[in-house]
Amino acid sequence: MTARCVMVLGTTSGAGKSWLTTALCRHYARQGLKVAPFKAQNMSNNARVVAGGEIGSAQYFQSLAARAEPEVRMNPLLLKPEADTRSQVVLMGQVNEALSSMPWRGRSLHVWPQIAAALEALMAENDVVVIEGAGSPAEINLHASDIVNMRVALHANARCLLVSDIDRGGAFAHLYGTWALLPEEERALIHGFVLNKFRGDASLLAPAPQMLQDLTGVPTVATLPMWWQHGLPEEDGVFDDRTRASGTVSKTVAVIAYPRISNLDEFQPLKNVPGVRLVWARAPADCAGADWLVLPGSKATAADLAWLRTQGLDRAIAAHAAQGGAVLGVCGGLQMLGEALIDTHGIDGNAPGLGLLPLVTQFDLQKTVRHTHTTFGTLHGAWTALSGVAAAGYEIHHGQTAQHPAMAAGGDIAREVLPNGLGWQNAAGNVLGVYLHGLFEDPRVLHALFGATAPTLDTVFNGLADFIKTHFEPGVLDQLIAP
Repeated sequence: MTARCVMVLGTTSGAGKSWLTTALCRHYARQGLKVAPFKAQNMSNNARVVAGGEIGSAQYFQSLAARAEPEVRMNPLLLKPEADTRSQVVLMGQVNEALSSMPWRGRSLHVWPQIAAALEALMAENDVVVIEGAGSPAEINLHASDIVNMRVALHANARCLLVSDIDRGGAFAHLYGTWALLPEEERALIHGFVLNKFRGDASLLAPAPQMLQDLTGVPTVATLPMWWQHGLPEEDGVFDDRTRASGTVSKTVAVIAYPRISNLDEFQPLKNVPGVRLVWARAPADCAGADWLVLPGSKATAADLAWLRTQGLDRAIAAHAAQGGAVLGVCGGLQMLGEALIDTHGIDGNAPGLGLLPLVTQFDLQKTVRHTHTTFGTLHGAWTALSGVAAAGYEIHHGQTAQHPAMAAGGDIAREVLPNGLGWQNAAGNVLGVYLHGLFEDPRVLHALFGATAPTLDTVFNGLADFIKTHFEPGVLDQLIAP
């Protein structure tokens, strides 16, 4: 079995590569083909636990869309930014300290053999491999060390789609400029241009698509309308800051959007629960009127905690909790809610916590990466509805959190509401901290908290496939995988 390869490239980050790749995975899987996704290198703090370690969340969802088992070959290299000039490098699912400390441009020589081997193995085992690029393939300062865009396309002899976000403006210039900057052998792999996020009457685009084809020989094969609620999370960050709810708003959830936020994709279901309004909070004013404040995961807990204090969000969170408002901390957010962060290994940094839970976190060299199935114990106050609820999720953390001995001796005790150090609640019952990612993706948890559920992932994937089938030119999707 040697797969036909389709690759989705973008003129910029945020052009729509990830969701289009996901849609193509489900489209081809629905034809009875064996499909796998692939992205050579992903830079993201959104990661999922799979067989062999962790991969970017986008490839995890793409694999589910392809009806395949997610695994590390689908995203052999994952870069998790810890600062503007430093990332943790995850190779084939595992943290690689040697690569993490290596200069960025020096890595490609070391990692390409494993990237190529992973791609070749997936091609040998599948009918179709749908490949996602990163950023833009025309970053000419990076072209010589490219391991994620055209080097992959050439290695796989992939038929490529080039996507541009027309809502940002300049889409035709982006498409032409990207094509023009590629070497001739790489241009030959571009089989179609895609205009994404279009609003209005598509007939008004004429004569631009034909003019572009006259210049390049490449047709515009799809004009995709703006679609805010396709149901997939943003891969790279909070691109869509709008707050919206389905139906009358009954609960507002404000998620603190610090600079190194991680695993923000786990909050996507909240956008789809009737009556829930999701807000990304970067200032105290964003927290006003919220029923819940959520401190999500962080790839740089101490640094994000310092940012939070600079913004005055620490006072907003403390005031919300003092008034009995519900507060939830997930992973890094749990660590922030405690009394202190202790780092003797130089992993994250030392810092005083927010003091809303009598806990202390110590950072360990060993990283916990695992799927977790557990059951909540008895909870009180704002989180009573979770009592006895079974939940499944995943853990990705260096921190190990425990009761603060001195405070426990003084009677200030946090209730352990999840076994094995996975979750605690304060005595008043309104502050809850857990290490379990993916809570809101569990229908049992959503039903307990909201009495409702979000659309299933299968529904989302099928909707994506239907959307591209409707809006691509007839026959194009079949031609991309034709012998």
